[in-house]
Amino acid sequence: MGIAFITGFLLGLSLIVAIGAQNTFVLRQGIIGKHIFYVALFCAVSDALLISIGVLGISLFLDNFVSLISNWLFGVSAIWLLSYGALKLKSVFKEDIILEIEISSSKSLLSTLSIVSILTFANPHVYLDTMILIGSISQQFIDIEKLFFTLGASLASFVFFFSLAYGAKLLKPIMKEPFAWRVLDCLIAIIMFTIAIRLLVAGNWI
Repeated sequence: MGIAFITGFLLGLSLIVAIGAQNTFVLRQGIIGKHIFYVALFCAVSDALLISIGVLGISLFLDNFVSLISNWLFGVSAIWLLSYGALKLKSVFKEDIILEIEISSSKSLLSTLSIVSILTFANPHVYLDTMILIGSISQQFIDIEKLFFTLGASLASFVFFFSLAYGAKLLKPIMKEPFAWRVLDCLIAIIMFTIAIRLLVAGNWI
């Protein structure tokens, strides 16, 4: 049981630490200091839910389904990420960046969760990683071991997102400078463009 739990935890952690749209949003919310707990909780619970569904065996169905629509799914996701990256890149050259930060931090909880839900569920890789990959690997365990594997993988999400969200506060003194926010937004834009290009390549669009 211990081996299954550790395997699930390490696998989940290794898949989730990759920097992406969702993680950069969580980081930004942590720096801003707005709705930190709820954003981290939403991301962790979402991962745990998808992992559980994958382990239950639905991953076998989704694997075929995703394969059928993968090109279109990757294409639409790439367009969305390119648009998101363009908005971030535009904010780098704004003179009133401090005002923009204040506006960003004043978003309601519902609005914030709606954004993070799109970043979470509009990303095809979240399904490939949590439901298909983790779900498939879990098949090597049986009965109670599979449960511990699921708990380990789910715990990895909770540890990562809460560490990322609350650890971002350490960067708050640095982020008081407008230049630092421009650098962060520029990095976010680059990440979005990079992911979008990879999706276009994976979907045979380029």
